[in-house]
Amino acid sequence: MQVVPVFVVAFFFCSSISAALPDRTRQLVGHGGPVNSVAVNHDGTRALSGSLDYSVILWDLTHDAPGIIKRFVEHRGAVSEVQFVPGSNLAVSAGDDGIIYLWDTLQLKLLHRFSGHQAKVVAIDFTPDASRMASASWDGSLRVWDMNTRTPVNSIQVHRQTLHSVLLSDDGKTAYSAGHDGHIRQWNVASGQMLKVLHNHGWPINLMRWLPERDKIVFGTANGDVQILNVANANIEKILIPHAKPVLGLTVSNSSGLLASGGNDGAIRVWRIADWSIAGETHGIPGPVWSLAFSDGDSALFFGTLDDQTRYWKISPEDDTEWAHNQRLRRFQVNTGLPLGELQFARKCSVCHDLQPGQTNRAGPSLHKLLGRKAGTLPGYTYSDALKHSKLVWDRETIERLFVQGPHRVVPGSKMPLQKIPDDKKRAALIEYLAGQ
Repeated sequence: MQVVPVFVVAFFFCSSISAALPDRTRQLVGHGGPVNSVAVNHDGTRALSGSLDYSVILWDLTHDAPGIIKRFVEHRGAVSEVQFVPGSNLAVSAGDDGIIYLWDTLQLKLLHRFSGHQAKVVAIDFTPDASRMASASWDGSLRVWDMNTRTPVNSIQVHRQTLHSVLLSDDGKTAYSAGHDGHIRQWNVASGQMLKVLHNHGWPINLMRWLPERDKIVFGTANGDVQILNVANANIEKILIPHAKPVLGLTVSNSSGLLASGGNDGAIRVWRIADWSIAGETHGIPGPVWSLAFSDGDSALFFGTLDDQTRYWKISPEDDTEWAHNQRLRRFQVNTGLPLGELQFARKCSVCHDLQPGQTNRAGPSLHKLLGRKAGTLPGYTYSDALKHSKLVWDRETIERLFVQGPHRVVPGSKMPLQKIPDDKKRAALIEYLAGQ
């Protein structure tokens, strides 16, 4: 038998514990579902996060442990985009309900709803002076809004496929669109006419951001590419190291000249725009990187992934963070090891609901003692008018109808997402499980 010297064992033991663990003191903890979007304001004192739990949270970053200032719960669907409005105390959020919400972050209230899109809104951009805002939606359209009057300027139907990203020129007269068809198009906002196709990538383009001089666009794609497009001559000026899977997060710092990309491969790369050298890189994040925002003087990044909290990474050139340390499967990722009814709850319901009595910070209300409860009556939860005014009582029959027909038919106008369970055995097991809670 081979004997391993003591010093070798000690070396490997020390090496295994020398890797950095995730910094949990700076994480933004408070959502009840995965975080889809995060933003930090111009002076780094506040952050916004938007989640699958239908809420937007405003955070205080002035202390070592960030604190919740306000949870906004007016959304009627998952939140996919949050941004601070340049040069102001305002912020916007958008998501599955197709509405853009304008918030006052000082008075902590909703100021306005921008309505018009017919599907999920996934991207927003502003002119530097915040006089105009552009939005992109899965309905295939981009819309431009006057922020002073809070009225629409124009709506441009790009195509019938999903639109993923939009940018505005400095004067707000030109818009740029990108989406599922892989084209970056340039538009005259006033006339709605397409000026030219700047680039055809061949794969869907997921995101676009302006570089600091606002004459070049960085875009991330479904095949993992991160490339730099010169708007004036429509040439690709730089191709960065690609991600192994789709690019889902991009952010640019105008103050420090940094660019960060995150992907479905669980990797983040930070680039110095001046010479395209790598300022930091990390891998092994257990889940997709959906959103990114520079923080702490651009020395760190907040990012959203499958967690209910926004994670924090101190940018480092060495990939030494053990992201999977003590990481467990999320409640909705469980595939085996539970009785059938409990497994169905974990897979189908737990993203939006829990089983604890009282209030919940998830997208839906608690399902504790659900049977016999009149719909829309649990204290502390913001129900849709449709559910509050319904005469529905949750019993075995109504829950059966819900998972056979879908919420949109049982309670039209409800916030509940489409969720069906066609398998009779699984559906019956879930209902029996809920009856026992």
